[in-house]
Amino acid sequence: MARLSRAIALFLVLLAALGAGPVLARAPVVLAAASLQEAMTAAADRWTAKGHERPVLSFAASSALARQAEAGAPADIFVSADEQWMDHVAVAGFLAARTRAPLLTNQLVLVAPANSRIALAIRPGFPLARALGNGRLAMGDPDAVPAGIYGKQALTRLGVWPQVAGKVARAESVRAALALIARGEVPLGIVYATDARAEPCVRVVGTFPASSHAPIVYPVARLRQARSADAEPFRRFLLSGEGKAIFRRFGFGTR
Repeated sequence: MARLSRAIALFLVLLAALGAGPVLARAPVVLAAASLQEAMTAAADRWTAKGHERPVLSFAASSALARQAEAGAPADIFVSADEQWMDHVAVAGFLAARTRAPLLTNQLVLVAPANSRIALAIRPGFPLARALGNGRLAMGDPDAVPAGIYGKQALTRLGVWPQVAGKVARAESVRAALALIARGEVPLGIVYATDARAEPCVRVVGTFPASSHAPIVYPVARLRQARSADAEPFRRFLLSGEGKAIFRRFGFGTR
């Protein structure tokens, strides 16, 4: 309920800032997964340097963004951290036809505060619960946030979820989980490799095998309610060789 309230609040802010009318000259509004903050900002910088209006970027968990799109938020493009939430918006009828495309890939990692001495080898049955001790495992909400969903899949397939399920600190987004680890509030957490790369106060303990979770794919699509004339050109830019090169600089894989 709290996440839904935040989604509605952001929706109202966007309405007030942008208006609901068909102002085609305005910059595109992009709903982007929280893990894309640095990379999408850099892509928007490059697009602006080409003489375009700067895109308006709204970052949050893909689950919250999907709900905003379905609520009719005045947004033009949606970039999800998984296929599931893009499917959700598609089934609800809010994607523009034939604009959905895979954009990026990522890896899932176990991280600790930078000064931590915890050492673990990620393998079936690894002693994660013992390493946590009385502490908690930070991760995106495994019932909604893509990084948390992937994390639960990985821990389940590795046979350790039952031992740590009661120790999870459920965060509203992967970046909220990252902040808990960076501040030393938890001994370990699960985030994307790109998040760990962006935060100097954490270190990677190990990388989860790709076979332990569903493929991490970030799809992009134009929303049916898009009103910006630059929405489709910016979507195409993100998918271009130049656009994908920007994301690779931040550690993402590209499709």
